[in-house]
Amino acid sequence: MGSDLAKVLHPLAGRPLVAHVIDACNAAGITDCVCVVGWQREAVAAAVEPLGARCVLQDRQLGTGHAVLCAEPAVTGDEVLVLCGDAPLVDAALLRRVVATHRRTGAACTAVAARMADPTGYGRMITGDDGRLARIVEHKDATPEQRAINLVNSGLYCFRRTDLFERLRQVKPTNAQGEYYLTDVVGMLARDQAGVELEICDDPGSVLGVNTPADLATAARLFAGRTS
Repeated sequence: MGSDLAKVLHPLAGRPLVAHVIDACNAAGITDCVCVVGWQREAVAAAVEPLGARCVLQDRQLGTGHAVLCAEPAVTGDEVLVLCGDAPLVDAALLRRVVATHRRTGAACTAVAARMADPTGYGRMITGDDGRLARIVEHKDATPEQRAINLVNSGLYCFRRTDLFERLRQVKPTNAQGEYYLTDVVGMLARDQAGVELEICDDPGSVLGVNTPADLATAARLFAGRTS
């Protein structure tokens, strides 16, 4: 972001990005929110705790899988919805739809995807001949052929709790980043035929991740269009 401010604290319509994510959870009836904090943890906690979220510490930034694993002691219930704190346009209707699909199918994991004209930077959804999700490949690990795929990973999932944390403990950091990827859990579950569902979001803006000032400007424009 070219800033010393933690990314999730950058303002959109006068509120931190992460506050919009928690708003969507609350509107969807998801009231037990756990935020994984690391960089500028005190400032992030000060932003989310008044909104009813609890915080857990990721003391070393070792990837998305490690971040979610840090939350295990704080997470209750049989279902875990994982969201990104830098995707402020996610809405309650999408969250409710994902949970409904997850429950209806009895899946171990329901992953949300979207089609983007420019998928640069996003993980790619790799599907089999049957159209079912087989695995997710991060952009930096993708081959040229895989980078041509425009079906991208949103970073939004609903997991069966036991499957999520059991598989997270098996993840290894064998990738270009040397990180523990949450996306590897999806591939494990698909490989084991544990039940992986793919929910394709019709509105790419709803899963837009803010990684640059240009992304933030795009999010602001889309947000203004929704509220005008």
